[in-house]
Amino acid sequence: MKPCIIFNPVARGEKAQRFRAQVATFAADCVLKPTTGPGAGRALAAEAVREGFDTIVAAGGDGTLNEVLNGLGDSPDGFTKARLGLLPLGTVNVFAKELALPMDVAGAWRIIRAGRDRPIDVAAADFTDFGKPARRYFIQMAGAGLDSRAIELVDWEQKKKFGMLAYIIASAKALRGPLPQIVVTNGHETFGGEFVLVGNGRFYGGRWVLFPQADLADGILEATVFPKVNWPVVARCGLNVLTGQFPAAGQALHLRGARIDFASPHPVPFHVEGENVGHLPATFSILPTRLRVLVP
Repeated sequence: MKPCIIFNPVARGEKAQRFRAQVATFAADCVLKPTTGPGAGRALAAEAVREGFDTIVAAGGDGTLNEVLNGLGDSPDGFTKARLGLLPLGTVNVFAKELALPMDVAGAWRIIRAGRDRPIDVAAADFTDFGKPARRYFIQMAGAGLDSRAIELVDWEQKKKFGMLAYIIASAKALRGPLPQIVVTNGHETFGGEFVLVGNGRFYGGRWVLFPQADLADGILEATVFPKVNWPVVARCGLNVLTGQFPAAGQALHLRGARIDFASPHPVPFHVEGENVGHLPATFSILPTRLRVLVP
């Protein structure tokens, strides 16, 4: 069966424009499902599973990828019925970097057509949304504190124009105000901090390795807790990450587990793959080797 490609027909950015220019070359070899607005990718992915597609491709950035992933998760046995492919068209493309995918459309399409796949873990965030249980799946990263506040403050036009620089500007704004205290535990160790991250993969924000021990198929989540976040801490950690060093002891605390819990006495937002999706408390867990992804 032909792969199903879910894409945003009005996405901005050079990569998205190149994709639209090349759609005609793909059309004979795939079925295209254009999104119509936020959340549409999730519904289209669930629809594609019901229609029997065994390869579903997210054409976009990490946000589009997460919508498609959750659409697979919404379907009974969706993770086992369909393989996930990726055409990286976004600003950051963290998961594409994790898989060492080509960043050009033609190269990524060749990977999809080759059909080689590998099983990876899927992470899940469980929380309460307006009094009802909610779940959001993710592959790469979730967090709360400084970066969730920065996501609230980021300017969309700046993001499209400057990429990661827009998040740096928003983070600088976030540092001007108070940050919440968040408690993180794996059931054995408990730490508190103002900036907390949980990861399934190694990369954060694109090319920065924050979890060097992470493995997409080891059944374990990695968590990093920054007890205090201020300009000196950000500068030291930023330098370490940029030079390929894991944040040193004293700057961050680390824990691992198949389950990680975040809690706060205040309604603190948390993000999944760079999108704020709910408020703490939240439980992060791992579904071992649940998903097959197309890889080089």
